[in-house]
Amino acid sequence: MASQEWLEKDFYAELGVPQDASKKDIERAYRKLARELHPDHNPAPDAEERFKGVSEAYSVLHDDKQRAEYDQIQLMKSGRGGFGGFGGGSNINLDDLFGSGGPTGGFGDLFGDLFGRGSGGAHRRRRGAARGNDLRTDITLGFADAVKGTTTELRMRAPGECQTCHGTGAEPGTSPSRCLRCNGSGLVTENQGAFSFAQPCPDCEGTGTVVTDPCPDCGGTGAVTAERVITVRVPAGVADGQTIRLAGRGAPGEHGGPAGDLLVRVGVRAHPLFARDGDNVTLRLPVSFPEAAVGARIKVPTLDGPVTMKVPAGTPTGRVLRLKGRGVPGKGDLLVTVDVEVPAELSPEALEALEKYAAAAPPADRSKLEQLTGQ
Repeated sequence: MASQEWLEKDFYAELGVPQDASKKDIERAYRKLARELHPDHNPAPDAEERFKGVSEAYSVLHDDKQRAEYDQIQLMKSGRGGFGGFGGGSNINLDDLFGSGGPTGGFGDLFGDLFGRGSGGAHRRRRGAARGNDLRTDITLGFADAVKGTTTELRMRAPGECQTCHGTGAEPGTSPSRCLRCNGSGLVTENQGAFSFAQPCPDCEGTGTVVTDPCPDCGGTGAVTAERVITVRVPAGVADGQTIRLAGRGAPGEHGGPAGDLLVRVGVRAHPLFARDGDNVTLRLPVSFPEAAVGARIKVPTLDGPVTMKVPAGTPTGRVLRLKGRGVPGKGDLLVTVDVEVPAELSPEALEALEKYAAAAPPADRSKLEQLTGQ
């Protein structure tokens, strides 16, 4: 916002140009003075203060709207002009309007409270470093690797930190320099009518620094897109369709900001024998009728190799037997569902044996069925 500070400063004299100077003349004068007075190159005690004055003068005079407001205020100061919407020729005390001489502090303090301005000057807020984007990719695992966990390498083309400049964007041997337009603050002030707003400097994009010698590999962005090899640790028990978040393995941040995350969606291939039920692994085990009837010790496959399991006598089809600790490590078991097989064909010897068994064995208990059907 136009303020009392503008009344006390002669921006044209600061740049050494006449009041009718063109924008090109103003820019030419600013660049010349900025090079001479930049604190990084001029060790004189007053160089930095003069540099700030030159920068402020340029930020106002190179903008048509701000320059018009500044010229209007200078006319009011000399008593030769009106003041905006207050009407030409009005007798207005600019000290009362912009200053803080009254008991309430005037409009300057009022607008200062509303827009973050105080007696120490404009409140500065830089956009600063920005977090990088999250990246997404897919990976497919075997059934056993998903259950037990694994470490694998993932190859993908994605943005990553430039290894030539290590993310600075500057050619090796050089470094970003302070932005001349905002003097390293990252902000420039834009006046809109009666108010002023701080916004990110367009030259340095709010960082306060500019790259004058860009890195030849990344063009000054600090990042390049290339094939990356990423080591992924997959936890035990990951499920099909689950997403694993790898913090800091995504796209690099802007201007030194933190990298985003890498989101890895996991696909799990089906297994010809095993399936999953949460943290448990399931298996269907074929058992012959004699084994189910009299009991047996049967070799059962697991993800860690075969083990011997006892099938109790009289085990019916569909019964689930549990092998502890043979599922997801530390969490699950192997659930074995018994399938009693009935042979479709019998040898004469087997048929004779079954007929003898049928004659000696008690018939099936169908009393409940008969009660329900009334037969």
